[in-house]
Amino acid sequence: MAEVIVESIENYGLSEKSRSRTLFSRVGVVGCGTVGQNIALLISQKELEVIFIELSEEKISYAVCKMEQELDNMIGRWGMTPGEKRAILSRISGNMGYEHLEGCDLVIEAIRSKSREQRITCRKEVFKNIEKYVSPETIIATNSTTIAITELSSELEHKERCVSLHFLTNAPGAKMIEVVRSLYTSDEVYDKVSKFITMLGKVLVPVQESPGLISIRLFVTMVNEACEILMEGVGSKSDIDTTMRIGLGLSLGPFELADKVGLDKVERWMDNLYGEFGDIKYKASPIIKRHVRANQFGRSTGKGFYDYDETGKKIG
Repeated sequence: MAEVIVESIENYGLSEKSRSRTLFSRVGVVGCGTVGQNIALLISQKELEVIFIELSEEKISYAVCKMEQELDNMIGRWGMTPGEKRAILSRISGNMGYEHLEGCDLVIEAIRSKSREQRITCRKEVFKNIEKYVSPETIIATNSTTIAITELSSELEHKERCVSLHFLTNAPGAKMIEVVRSLYTSDEVYDKVSKFITMLGKVLVPVQESPGLISIRLFVTMVNEACEILMEGVGSKSDIDTTMRIGLGLSLGPFELADKVGLDKVERWMDNLYGEFGDIKYKASPIIKRHVRANQFGRSTGKGFYDYDETGKKIG
C-alpha cells in the first residue's frame, strides 16, 4: 500500500513577507481635533484603516464622539446608513503612543498650536517621534498651510519621504487636495501620494512651496475684503454672503465660511502670512480681531459673525 504523504496547505500559500499588501491600507493621523477628525473620516470612508494619536484618553473619547456626531448628521441628511456608520468607525482607532503608528504607509500630522514658534517646534518634534516608529518607506506629511515642509523635515534622517498635503476640510464638497513637495521630496514619494489622492476620489493640485499655498492666501484676502466692505457700509453681512453664494456660486459666503473655519484660525493664518510677506492685505481686519478677543470664533463657540445653536445651525 502506497504511503500517504500529508502536506499542509499553507506550504502552497504565500509567506507573510510575500503576500501582497494594498498600498495605504493603514494611515496614521497625529492630532485628532476638527481637522484630524475630518481627515480620519474621509480616509476611513474609502475602506482604509486609520490610527489616530492624541494626548489623552479624554481627547480620544472626545474625538470619537465628534466623529459619531458628524456621521449621525450625514445619516440625518440621508447621506449614509447606520450600517455604513458602524463600518467607518470600526476602521478608526485612537491611541496615545507613537508606537501604534508602526505599520502605517502614511502618517499625516494635523496638530494645532497657537504661536508660530510653537507650530514649528511642536511639528518638528512630532515628525521626529513619527520617524522613530515607522519604516523608512513610510510617507510623513503635514496638513499645515503656513509652514514650509522643507523646514519641518530638515532634521529627519529620511527627508525624501516628507510632503505637505492640505485637505480643505472646511469647504463643503471640496474635491481637491493641495500637494507641496519639499526640496528633498523624492519622485517615488510624490507618485505614491498621487495614487493615494486618487484613491480618495480627489484631484491633486500641485503647489510650489509658499506660505498659505493657493487656497488660504485667496481665502483670507476674500474675508478681509468682505470685512472692509462691511465697515464701509456698502452691504450687510447677509447681503455680502448672499452675493458670493448666489451671484458667484460659492457654497458659503465669506463670513459664513470664516465662522465654519474658526475666526481664531483665520487670524492665525493672517498673522503668519503678514509676518512672511509684510503685505497689508494679509493684516487681519479689526472686526476679526474684535471677535477673537471676545472668544467669538464662530460655529465652535456658538457666536462669530453670526450666532449658532448647539448643532452648529445658524440662528442669527
